[in-house]
This record gives sequence, structure tokens and C-alpha cells, in this order.
Amino acid sequence: EIDDALINGDIDIAVHSMKDVPTYLPEKTILPCNLPREDVRDAFISLSAGSFAELPAGSIIGTASLRRKSQLLNRYPSLKVLENFRGNVQTRLRKLNEGVVQATLLALAGLRRLNMTENVTSILSIDEMLPAVAQGAIGIACRSDDDIMANYLASLNHEETRLAVVCERAFLETLDGSCRTPIAGITS
Repeated sequence: EIDDALINGDIDIAVHSMKDVPTYLPEKTILPCNLPREDVRDAFISLSAGSFAELPAGSIIGTASLRRKSQLLNRYPSLKVLENFRGNVQTRLRKLNEGVVQATLLALAGLRRLNMTENVTSILSIDEMLPAVAQGAIGIACRSDDDIMANYLASLNHEETRLAVVCERAFLETLDGSCRTPIAGITS
């Protein structure tokens, strides 16, 4: 919907969480700007345990991410994953509070941007959970024929973040990755 509004001229820019941007941009759009990247790590959130290791066997973890599910079950095969754990942050936290799951994982960057870090039980290291490609990065898109907006956005660009995002997205593209593939990656 956002891309359609941009292409149709209903809006002039579209702000995206880069981890959620499809591998291929829609025709007639460009991404001339990435803002400085936030923390790339994932947050563990639980009301009953301080870490995955503390959860009893059979505990249910809520995530819709194949990347998180794959890494989690590889390391903790005794846990279970509720795969269709969707909704905004508030919805997911409500489900946790209602006991639908014993724990969940969310991007730390999103929790910081929402000023909701008080919900974080612990922050997972990169060794514990590799982040999604471009996690923590915000991108701003515009129409490819809008030179004025493209130049303005380019002046806001954080080049270090842009280079990292371009590299990580090229990695994802090479592997023919999408939101349906459990691929993680980060530049160092």
C-alpha cells in the first residue's frame, strides 16, 4: 500500500524498516537514503525466564520469523515455536501477558524506537541470534523520477549504513532470499 501510494504520487516519500523491504524494489522507486543504523540485535522477552536456557522443555516461543525459529530450534530443540505469532509489538506483548507463549523475540531497534525497552528481559548477542539482513536500518524511498526529493534524501543519507545495507541485501539477493527463507546476515 505504501509503495502504491508512492508510485501514484499520493505521498512523496516512504519510510521503511529495511529488514522488511522486499529484495527487489518496486519499479519507479529508489532508496537514496538510509538513516544511521540502530542496534541490530534481537531482544528476548519473557515473564518467567531470563534466557532461553532457563525455559523448561516444551515452552512455547512466539515468532513469525523463520530466521529466528531456525536458529532457536537449532540451539534449543526442546522448545516449541508458535509460528503464526503476528501483530504489532503491543499485540505480541499482550499475547505474552495472556500466557499464549512463554517468550518472544523482537528486534531491539524497534523496541527502542517505540520507547518500549522496559519489556526486554535480555539482549541476545550476535552469536546467539544472527539478525535479519538490514535489521536496525531505516530507509527512505522516493519515486525514481523525483530528482528534487532524491537529492534532498541523499543529503540525509548515512553512508556507512547505506553500504552495510547494500552489502547485506546483495547477499540476500544472491541466495534468492525473501521473508520466506531463514537467512540471516550482518556486515562487520
